[in-house]
Amino acid sequence: MTEKRKNRTGRIPKNDPAVFRYTVRFNEEEHNRFLLMFERSGVSARSVFIKAHFFGLPFRVLTEDKNLVEYYTRLSSFHAQYRAVGNNYNQVVKELKSHFSEKKAMALLYKLEKCTLELVAISHDIVQLTKDFEARWSQKSV
Repeated sequence: MTEKRKNRTGRIPKNDPAVFRYTVRFNEEEHNRFLLMFERSGVSARSVFIKAHFFGLPFRVLTEDKNLVEYYTRLSSFHAQYRAVGNNYNQVVKELKSHFSEKKAMALLYKLEKCTLELVAISHDIVQLTKDFEARWSQKSV
């Protein structure tokens, strides 16, 4: 067979080709349910999905929660804002020291310290909310 194969071109034949075909007809409701299940499964082809479902082969249904993506996007933007606040904090302290009297600078630093403590409290709330969110929606618990 290798002698014959050298002179032939085209696709290499499969050892066990799938040649048997069946037709299934769905009504409108069944078709919509099928498409919903197929989209959730993430399988590449409908025929692969049908075979896996028919023969009871395990397959995963992966869903992407838009709220989760938005939450983590905003959480990342908070992190960037904290870095900017830290950078600005250093610049403000330097300017207060160089342009104001010691008494006035201390009064303004006291106000800045109160705002910083509020920011720290908000940060702790964000961390706690994130832990609660992960505990509720973690894939490990599913």
